Amino acid sequence: MVMVLQRGMAPGQFMSGQPQKPFLSQEPVKAQKRDSIFSITSNFWKSKKEIPPTEAEPEAEAEPVTEEQVRTWDVTTSNCTANPNFTQIDWFKGLEPNFQQFLLYRHCRYFPMLINHPEKCSGAVDLLIVVKSIITQHDRREAIRRTWGEEKEMGGKKIKTLFLLGTAAKEEERANYQKLLDYENFIYGDILQWDFLDSFFNLTLKEVHFLKWLNIYCDNVRYVFKGDDDVFVSPRNILEFLKDQKQEDLLVGDVLYKARPIRKKENKYYIPSALYNKSTYPPYVGGGGFLMDGPLAKKLHKASETLELYPIDDVFLGMCLDVPGSWLPRDRRVSRLHLPLREGRVHVPKGEGLQGNPSGRCVVHSLF
Repeated sequence: MVMVLQRGMAPGQFMSGQPQKPFLSQEPVKAQKRDSIFSITSNFWKSKKEIPPTEAEPEAEAEPVTEEQVRTWDVTTSNCTANPNFTQIDWFKGLEPNFQQFLLYRHCRYFPMLINHPEKCSGAVDLLIVVKSIITQHDRREAIRRTWGEEKEMGGKKIKTLFLLGTAAKEEERANYQKLLDYENFIYGDILQWDFLDSFFNLTLKEVHFLKWLNIYCDNVRYVFKGDDDVFVSPRNILEFLKDQKQEDLLVGDVLYKARPIRKKENKYYIPSALYNKSTYPPYVGGGGFLMDGPLAKKLHKASETLELYPIDDVFLGMCLDVPGSWLPRDRRVSRLHLPLREGRVHVPKGEGLQGNPSGRCVVHSLF
């Protein structure tokens, strides 16, 4: 099971045991001699006109767009302006600047893709590992690639990995870090990037962008593990847990019930009553990661499009699960696994898989 140990670190402000593998350890590079490696990577610095087209990049044929499903990322421009309707409302004037900015631009839902890899979902994918990251934390992405996030087949099951990013929050970092990210993507080909700023409130944008992307490109993904870049996961144990699963719409993680919105302004997760006036949130999966059924992710995409964006991404996903028809009948929604913390370990009811062996659990914990 996916076990979550809480971490104290929170994302930045809005708008603001295994031996290491050698660098460049991906398969296409392994077979190359040192001179050849630099020959390959040096092509990155050439203009696109100088690099000949390859068979791996055929020109996509135009397909008819249906109401049921868009077949390619269809957002190509960012023409987002502030919603002026809020500016004359008294309660809006009393909000903190970051919440004012969130509300002014909340209707700006989708942004253009800067880096895309639809080929990640070609063929059947048994487990798609999706990691939220920011442009400056290339060291974390490298550590994940070399350890638990390595792409491979395990017991005949195909594992693929992707990192989700926006753009650098600080303008002075944007150009240099973007060039480095382009090079990183040239080497590994595992980056999805959209043209919005990476910030705390924009984590929900990252959530809805990924759900839309999955809905467009990934018809044959069986399961998705979605987590942060400061956790450690055992894909082997996830696959072991999934081996005997027959349940549809599976969602596994650290489920929080009847969590209350935080009203203390000094807390990073503070939410004013004007934005959410209920006393509790719907059940949602918190912590560093969760596992879900591929078809459920598509249902969540459909549900997400009926809701206004919310500043806390984990809670927003719970709101999607609470949309009628998005998941299960209400009387069955609380039957999902709840994995509570107990003295730094996770207690799992007897008989819940992996034969009661604590070392065999799928553990997500603080890594950095």
